[in-house]
Amino acid sequence: MDLLSIKDPSFLKGLSQQQLQELSEDIRQFLIEKLSVTGGHIGPNLGVVELTIALHTCFTSPKDKILWDVGHQSYVHKILTGRASEFDTLRQYKGLCGFPKMIESEHDVWETGHSSTSLSAAMGMAIARDLKKEKSFVVPVIGDGALTGGMALEALNHIGHEKKNLIVVLNDNEMSIAPNVGALHSILGRLRTAGKYHWAKDELEYLLKKIPAVGGKLATTAERIKDSLKYLLVSGMFFEEMGFTYLGPVDGHNYDELFENLAYAKKTEGPVLLHVITKKGKGYHPAESDVVGTWHGTGPYKIETGAFPKPVETPPPAWSKLVSETVRRLAREDERIVAITPAMPVGSKLEGFASEFPDRMFDVGIAEQHAATVAAGLATQKMKPFLAIYSTFLQRAYDQVVHDICRQNLNVFIGIDRAGLVGADGETHQGVFDIAFMRHVPNMVLMMPKDENEGQHMVNTALKYDEGPIAMRFPRGNGVGVPLDKDLKTIPIGTWEVIKEGEDVAILTFGTTIPMALEAAKHLEQQGISVKVVNARFIKPLDRQMLSELFERKMPVLTIEEAVLQGGFGSSILEFAFENRYFDAVIDRMGIPDQFIEHGSVDELLKEIDLTVDSTIRKVIELTQVKGKKGSLL
Repeated sequence: MDLLSIKDPSFLKGLSQQQLQELSEDIRQFLIEKLSVTGGHIGPNLGVVELTIALHTCFTSPKDKILWDVGHQSYVHKILTGRASEFDTLRQYKGLCGFPKMIESEHDVWETGHSSTSLSAAMGMAIARDLKKEKSFVVPVIGDGALTGGMALEALNHIGHEKKNLIVVLNDNEMSIAPNVGALHSILGRLRTAGKYHWAKDELEYLLKKIPAVGGKLATTAERIKDSLKYLLVSGMFFEEMGFTYLGPVDGHNYDELFENLAYAKKTEGPVLLHVITKKGKGYHPAESDVVGTWHGTGPYKIETGAFPKPVETPPPAWSKLVSETVRRLAREDERIVAITPAMPVGSKLEGFASEFPDRMFDVGIAEQHAATVAAGLATQKMKPFLAIYSTFLQRAYDQVVHDICRQNLNVFIGIDRAGLVGADGETHQGVFDIAFMRHVPNMVLMMPKDENEGQHMVNTALKYDEGPIAMRFPRGNGVGVPLDKDLKTIPIGTWEVIKEGEDVAILTFGTTIPMALEAAKHLEQQGISVKVVNARFIKPLDRQMLSELFERKMPVLTIEEAVLQGGFGSSILEFAFENRYFDAVIDRMGIPDQFIEHGSVDELLKEIDLTVDSTIRKVIELTQVKGKKGSLL
């Protein structure tokens, strides 16, 4: 079939199962070819081809609401809703988003890039439908990994209580980014081997109705028989006890089973959970055989072998690897060091730590709030917890950082991975808010290194620090390639580093924007402007002595941060100047504007928001022109 000619999913309803099977094969081949060039979430999407086709065949989108939890498995949905022609631009600047996006299509009824949100959103849609007296189906699709998230369990509890008509499709592929953990995962394992339940239950009910009623005793006995059958056939009956009609497990690649069970679900009153077993990466051997999550999301690859292009030169160490291996090195000396991750041991490069210290490594699943408070609990017992978490996912644990860690002034080390712009994953994954939501919390120390050598010293500083919570943010990707000191050092808390002297203007920045500042300073020197570049490596606390010296000298200050401006590092400099009565200070700021930043390469995104060498040069020239004038440049 010509996938480029698809406009909407309505054509599916006229296809035979043979034609649907051929369509499945065409879509798989299309995805394998396109993603070999652009990269993307190939494993999750190859696993949901038949399921997505079945959903769009049995339901009428967008009248019926199909929601994709996390959203990284929505590529097949995008093809069926008329976007195949845009796949050459997938996850590229101004191109097709790698997650559902409302502005792309009316069929994208829910936007998400974080897990475990679909059930709550679906419940909201179902409530709205009923209040408006509309007739439609609401169908959230959630994975077995996402189902372990606390928010999903809260939603299950509410849905089961309210008894709204809702069809939850549990896409169980037994393979998330990392192996699933927890009791619920064990329940699903038993369900997979339990066989079909609802058909046997229906047959028993039919037989019981054939028996003439002989008083209440027989009726009571009949109900007990049915209950016994439940527990015999479905281990635990977790979902039924929560108020759901459980259907399955169903082969998610078998159209007969999918159509039969979806039809049954549509006729069932109240909430239904359809348990579908799929194979992640189905149809492409390298992805099918993946057991560590490599093919969950990839860059470009060679179709024939599944090999990933290797750089010509050996790259510097990945930031995640540098941080985790430094923690591992220190853990050999300090038995109190424990590592915690919310379902990201591979992304956070903690495999080495886990292999050497299995009893001190804890993957808590998709449970960021729990991870933060577990770390807090460990700290109360004088342990040294290292919480490895992406910036975008730390947002989900904000209350726990405030209430459980900082309020109690507990000595937790938070490694904030993927801080700053991350590129292709787009607005749901850009790590640009952590400074703004953390620097105002009492007791928190927040820092960011300029390179991997300073990074290893900061990890050492954090794990030697014993006065409260401390966090280090670091970017996605690799370091800059500097030599690493053999011996680890500690950096005095709240001290900055002058990396270039200058007399006319000071640039205060840290992390990934230091090279940009140095490059701008080099060009400005040629124009006769002497620029002081400061590595403001401690975002909190500030180096108050250095700041006072700058403002006493009436030196204009430009702050640069790859993070949101509102409430960010630059805001703290303005606050310092005001609080210390430097009312004649000349200050300007550069950073992420008040908007969500979409997908594209980091360089393209920096150019779009005017966070470049050229814009830095312009800002500095403007500052020198107002030097000595009364009042601040804000």
